[in-house]
Amino acid sequence: MPEIQLINPFNQQPLVNSQEGLKDSAGNFFPYKNGAYRFVQDDNYTENFGYQWNKFVTTQIDKSEKMKLSEQRFFLQTDWDKEDLSGKKVLEVGSGAGRFSQIVLDHTKAELYSVDYSNAVEANFKNNGPNERLHLYQASIYELPFRPQSFDKVFCFGVLQHTPDVEKSVKSLIDMVKPGGDLIVDFYPIKGWWTKIHAKYIFRPVTKKMSHEKLLKKIDKNADWLISTYQFFQKIGVGKIVNRFLPICDIEGTLPKGISKERLREMVVLDTFDMFSPEYDQPQKLETVVGWFKKYGMSNVKGEFKLDQNFSAAVVKGSRS
Repeated sequence: MPEIQLINPFNQQPLVNSQEGLKDSAGNFFPYKNGAYRFVQDDNYTENFGYQWNKFVTTQIDKSEKMKLSEQRFFLQTDWDKEDLSGKKVLEVGSGAGRFSQIVLDHTKAELYSVDYSNAVEANFKNNGPNERLHLYQASIYELPFRPQSFDKVFCFGVLQHTPDVEKSVKSLIDMVKPGGDLIVDFYPIKGWWTKIHAKYIFRPVTKKMSHEKLLKKIDKNADWLISTYQFFQKIGVGKIVNRFLPICDIEGTLPKGISKERLREMVVLDTFDMFSPEYDQPQKLETVVGWFKKYGMSNVKGEFKLDQNFSAAVVKGSRS
């Protein structure tokens, strides 16, 4: 199968390989560094994610931690058949440390083009590279270095709510899907008026302005008593109401059961940092995202809540006719 045509996302000109990177006919150059082609600088609104994934490189990686959390979530949400993905061109936008990159590479024979806006691409390469089926790019969701309508499958998990313009993000993803191809996204949902009555939204105006080092240190320092308090409230039956006001991630609703105390603590620190550090946190109504899919030309659009013992996510999928 032909390779995906790479383009300069800023002028739409074709890119060709040159020494240590890519360049266009005008001489614009994009370097290859630590496993990925770089189209942006590190200092952008996703800098916190680069920091956290290079700090917690293997925490969410199935093969590193002998888990199946990412595998279960990926195939539950996509409903994609492993054999059907053989030879397909798959685009992943917002790869982080590569938890889902690993699933595509290890459980299918797809060709994976993986993008992140942060330097988390370096953590992804550490976890999954080098691999001839993995192609890594540090680029913006709004300026992707590929010809439109190039991919058989596109997925974007855990990302949309952290982008500045969620509708524009959805359109950018749809633009990448070829005729007959599929797109699937997940995101934080708005389930009612109570969604934002939560410690995350109370403290975020302050925490997102803190240095990453200071915030992580504060979370780590307070993790033990917060975990104990969360578990106490769960035990006496008031956790669903009270724990939403604790400055800690949802342990019961998002983290795996039966893991060691040390492992639980590491995941709590990571997920709590992930909760308080992003520049943007914009949950969406399921019907709103479904509407955007239809507005920008997708058919067979379906929106639903996917439930598993370790997570709950709003998921929308559709196909290009």
